[in-house]
Amino acid sequence: MRGSRPVSPAIVQARSRAGLRREWLVLSALLLGLVAWLCASDGLRRLDHLVQDAGMRLHALPAHPDIAIVAIDDRSIEAIGRWPWRRALHAQLVRQISEQSPRALGLDILFGEEDPDYPGDDLLLARALESNGHAVLPVARRGQGGTADLPLPALHQAASALGHVQVQVDSDGVARGLFRLEGPTSAPWPHFSTAMLCAADSTRPQCAASTDAGTGPWVRQDPQILAFARGQPAFATYSYIDVLTGQAPANALRDKYVLVGATATGLGDMFAAPVASRSERIAGVELIAHALNAELAQSRIQPAPLAWNLAFNLAPVALALLGILLLGPLAGLMSCAAWFAGTLAAAMLAPGLAGWQLAAAPALAGVALVYPLWSWRRLSAAAHFLQLEMQELQRVGLSPLPEQPERPLLRGDVLERRIQAVEDATRRLRKLHHFVSNSLQHLPSPTFVCDAGGRVTLANEAALRYCPQPPLGLPITRVLSDLVQSETGALLLPRDARQLASMPPQQEARDAQGRHLLMLCKPFADDDSTLWLTTLVDLTDMRRAQAQRDQALHFISHDIRAPIASILTLLEMQRAFPGRMAQPDLLARIDRYAQSSLTMAQSFVRLASAQADTYHHAPFDLAAALEEAVDDAWASAHKRGVRVQLAPGPAHAACLGDRNLVCRAIGNVLGNAIKFSPAGGTVHCALQAQAPCWVVSVRDEGPGIAQELQADLFQPFKRLHGESHPDIGGVGLGLALVHTVVQRHGGRVEVRSEGGKGAEFRLVLPQADAPEAERDA
Repeated sequence: MRGSRPVSPAIVQARSRAGLRREWLVLSALLLGLVAWLCASDGLRRLDHLVQDAGMRLHALPAHPDIAIVAIDDRSIEAIGRWPWRRALHAQLVRQISEQSPRALGLDILFGEEDPDYPGDDLLLARALESNGHAVLPVARRGQGGTADLPLPALHQAASALGHVQVQVDSDGVARGLFRLEGPTSAPWPHFSTAMLCAADSTRPQCAASTDAGTGPWVRQDPQILAFARGQPAFATYSYIDVLTGQAPANALRDKYVLVGATATGLGDMFAAPVASRSERIAGVELIAHALNAELAQSRIQPAPLAWNLAFNLAPVALALLGILLLGPLAGLMSCAAWFAGTLAAAMLAPGLAGWQLAAAPALAGVALVYPLWSWRRLSAAAHFLQLEMQELQRVGLSPLPEQPERPLLRGDVLERRIQAVEDATRRLRKLHHFVSNSLQHLPSPTFVCDAGGRVTLANEAALRYCPQPPLGLPITRVLSDLVQSETGALLLPRDARQLASMPPQQEARDAQGRHLLMLCKPFADDDSTLWLTTLVDLTDMRRAQAQRDQALHFISHDIRAPIASILTLLEMQRAFPGRMAQPDLLARIDRYAQSSLTMAQSFVRLASAQADTYHHAPFDLAAALEEAVDDAWASAHKRGVRVQLAPGPAHAACLGDRNLVCRAIGNVLGNAIKFSPAGGTVHCALQAQAPCWVVSVRDEGPGIAQELQADLFQPFKRLHGESHPDIGGVGLGLALVHTVVQRHGGRVEVRSEGGKGAEFRLVLPQADAPEAERDA
């Protein structure tokens, strides 16, 4: 029987991810279905009421100053007697109010039956209402049937308008809304608040409805959410007895919308409302006042349609599900919290901004369930994945390094034990990785590890020092973009890092700093990818040594050989043709050639010493060194008829370095200036302080140096004026020594010159502490 082949970790991870995505799809379908069902069935109505009531408190309206209530309160009952009162009293009240010319007068009192004890009172009330001309009487639905309690015909004819006083009471017993039209199908009545507006101004569009009783089943149209007014009480309220007896403030009801209704305990309808505490109730006349206030403020808030509620509830749940799938645990939690808060805020702000009241409870419940349910499933998947990973690690082995004994497993749940096992395995792998990483880090040459796409995944310390910016994550072609082929100058690496496979295993290159490098590129295969190990071996010292060797061979074979060969030629001529050349002339020529050969040899030895020897740094006075160099150059300047002028400068110039080499460098610059100055010319020398450096400047009046020739000025064996001034001797090593000495002292050489206008050389050297230079002096 064949053994089963182990499944690779990549396949296990792919299956785990696919399974987790399937679970996410199932969870999404279940949650979205639950939210849609809750939204359609109104299953979280009580929670919706809490959110909606809080939102309506945010959008409470200011109380309109033109609304006044005449309350049949406890004090009026106590003064007049038990209810019901004679209608003559109501007629007298109407006349009292009419004297103040209100805009409209609404009596929230049902007058559906005649008064058998005082039949004449109905006529008095009808005449008072007709005299007012803007009176509104209520219509109430009788039970759950289709009939209505209408005012007596005489009162009906005397009233300006009729309005229904039905209120929409929700399942929790709180009155939150009404229907703007309610009544028989053929002619529903407007709400009492709308009827008040019609009584004040009959030209309004909603005032075209008939006040006659219609026929057909009872209908309710145009639902509206009540936007309550601020304050408790919100509107100016006067006692019935005070208005009746004339004790109310004068003109308190002038040009007002006056509502008359019962507020006394046990008298009339009392409702629970969002603006009132649980123990308080507000009277029906006050609800009418709030509805009238909303009409005057043109505030119209309607329940959102089912389609809008579905979209509003499903959208945040779907986005929260996407967030937990695409984001990490903390970001997913923050995303769910943000959608929860955003949904809550949108539901509370929607009435004021859009005029719609949304039911947000299903969305809030769905978003609240998203994170814990998905975390449970992800935790289960993580525990399963940890178990599979541990089995794979135990199969392949962890580390060849010596191991510490494993810790005893904890007595906890399954996930804790698996986490501890993975921690032990991770510790062992980390130890192995640390060993390999340290070995790589301590390699002396810059070494990079790249993935199959050519991006750097690991770099040792030498590589970090070599690169101007951290190379991790960057393409190797960008990290080593300055490498060019030593011979052709073409780019060494292909532009596409994926073409590394086409490169030879080793190539010699040169970087932007002029260093010569040998690049070794070696691929090695991982489980399902190829990695590249790239190493840079610095050949700069070796190439420099080779260049110095070539220069020395050239110097020995050509420059030093030429004067010696001339001496030998003169001697052979003297032996072959004795007496042809006078003895003094012969000796003078031999002396000149010998001196030239000796000078070249000394210059070459000095340059080689300046490049290779260890400098003996000590404090010295640069001003004294400059004076000494000027004194040494006096003889050669006098011989050529050139004057050397030293400008006044600092008495002491503290400097740190090899005094002999610095003096030789200054002497070389002075010697060049004297050689190229015309007879009768002047060489100007100066020492200036430009913190934190000293500047030694030497300026001549010679032919100058063209800009295109200045790049080769400090190259050994380069004579820039060999063709223009062949009479001036030299081998081209003096300025090379100057450049080498100044650079090794941490300074620089600056050249300011134009062709035909002389040249100025500036030796810039770091300053040192003055006390040290004084001790040296």
